[in-house]
Amino acid sequence: MPSPFPGMDPYLEGHLWPDVHNSLAYLISVQLTPRLGEPYVVHLNNYTVEDTSPEEDVGIMYPDVEIFRKADKLKEPAEAYGNRATTPETMILPAIKPVDVRIPVVEIKDRKSNKLITAIEILSPVNKRRPGLQPYREKRLRLHHAGVHLIEVDLLRRGERPLAHPYLPKSHYLITLIRAGQGQTQVWAVNVKEPLPVIPVPLKAPDKDTYLDLGKALKDLYEQRALDKSIDYSEAPPRPAFSEEELEWMKGLEGIPG
Repeated sequence: MPSPFPGMDPYLEGHLWPDVHNSLAYLISVQLTPRLGEPYVVHLNNYTVEDTSPEEDVGIMYPDVEIFRKADKLKEPAEAYGNRATTPETMILPAIKPVDVRIPVVEIKDRKSNKLITAIEILSPVNKRRPGLQPYREKRLRLHHAGVHLIEVDLLRRGERPLAHPYLPKSHYLITLIRAGQGQTQVWAVNVKEPLPVIPVPLKAPDKDTYLDLGKALKDLYEQRALDKSIDYSEAPPRPAFSEEELEWMKGLEGIPG
């Protein structure tokens, strides 16, 4: 059964995201491989980062991890120490062990030299919040200085975008391309009502760009993994909240209860 949404399904942004992230990277590599000529190979590379953010997002993405919560109001009077009652605490912060997050990257490399030509980064929540945001921004800069084309796929509404620009349009989702040796950024701003774009994938000069159909990759992922079985569309989508108009629009989609 296909997703009811024309493009990105916001219900994939919650606890399903780690699985979606890995599967989407794999299907992107599968889509690109037959389109590349003899000089190129496509690899999936994983790097690990520590998610130490004590935010509610940790609990959304990793449901088995305990997050901080406001202290319950004491049902009994505060225990007296001598003749002095103590003040109830504001909240209790449990010990949260850092979560190791494995992030897949699709890499197009020169087959003979193994040189990285193009990197396709699908953003993780840890890339969009502190303390992970700054290290990721530094990684982007290193790739640019190394002459690597960088495609960034941001299908998460939460968090701060690594790309900061005064003219960046507001949108639910964002795909960007920074070509090696250029200072400009190609931008595809996408909202929940819109299909995901088909984008160019640059290679070595003088080879022409190939392309990536993000909508097809996500559609294949949704159907192959039968994600409709893991989603309750009668519930509200994961945070942040949509506008009332957008929620009304969703109720008109086939497969979403009105």
